[in-house]
Amino acid sequence: MSRHPASLPAARVRTMNAKRAAAIWLVLAAVALAVLMASLALGSVSLAPGRVLAALLPAHAWHAAPGVPAPSLGSADVAGEIVRTLRLPRALAGFACGALLALAGALLQVLLRNPLAEPYVLGVSGGAATFALVAMIGGCAWWIVDASAFAGAFVSILLVLGLARRELWRGEPQDTSPRLLLTGAVIAAGWGALITLLLNIAPDSRLRGMLFWLTGDLNGGALPWTALAALLVVLVAIVPVAPRLNVLLRGDAAAQALGVAVMPLRLRVYLVASLAAAAAVTTAGTIGFVGLVVPHVLRLAFGNDQRMLLPAAALGGGVAVMGADLIARIVIAPAQLPVGVITSLVGVPVFLWMLLRRAR
Repeated sequence: MSRHPASLPAARVRTMNAKRAAAIWLVLAAVALAVLMASLALGSVSLAPGRVLAALLPAHAWHAAPGVPAPSLGSADVAGEIVRTLRLPRALAGFACGALLALAGALLQVLLRNPLAEPYVLGVSGGAATFALVAMIGGCAWWIVDASAFAGAFVSILLVLGLARRELWRGEPQDTSPRLLLTGAVIAAGWGALITLLLNIAPDSRLRGMLFWLTGDLNGGALPWTALAALLVVLVAIVPVAPRLNVLLRGDAAAQALGVAVMPLRLRVYLVASLAAAAAVTTAGTIGFVGLVVPHVLRLAFGNDQRMLLPAAALGGGVAVMGADLIARIVIAPAQLPVGVITSLVGVPVFLWMLLRRAR
């Protein structure tokens, strides 16, 4: 194991007191709620907190809620449309996508034992982007673009499964992570070439929308329920095996010696991480740095104990994308920036700071 300043310790996993972990989870949950409320109140049209709460409550509950004035009918209708139809679905989609990306990043860093692993390293985003751009060039409806993106991600998952099947489920005595990483990197490079080709042949009228999607776009997040359902499935599938992931960090041979069925676990982690990334990309396009930076930041508090880290990654990733989307909506309001631009502008200096901090 190299002494990379951000490398994952393979020999030991620092555990944490459950009370301290619960306290950090509660802090992250409180921050997530605060960012959610800010996302509902702020934008090209600012709303007072009381008006936001009134828009979320049923009409008969206005007078029952202390400190919440009952607005006039016209203003209530406008505020309700802004909050319930536009901002709430977008904020929930941002939270779900951020949580999925952070979980995928944390899982892939365990699977590949590589501190630079992130949700797009195995080509999932490239496949989704290629298929989505084809649908955009064809002028398809938004739901066809979303379906195409998920189909492309699924094709990429199948390609990696087919090409790296020996590494994932046949089992070999040596560490198989480098070959799996190289397989995904080559597939990602192939998708990247196709994306460049599509951008060059796309008509000018569609090019701006395609570039916006490629850098993260939550405008299509009007239906966040798919991403939220995917987040629930991912948590149910992966949190119960978190103790075995701690053992997997020691290496395949050590995990097998300790009684862990390594190949089924590796396959499970790969599929869950890939499907999490696919759901996030399908909902919001490619949002960079969340899956790379958020797990690293949280390791400063949790170490590598996956039992504590994975739930925190879901909360931290959700906060990061919701916050980035809020900034993207208000910094040049009424115009909007791509969410991925904000996450990259923040993620680059944060990650560089972490590298310099650990180098000391």
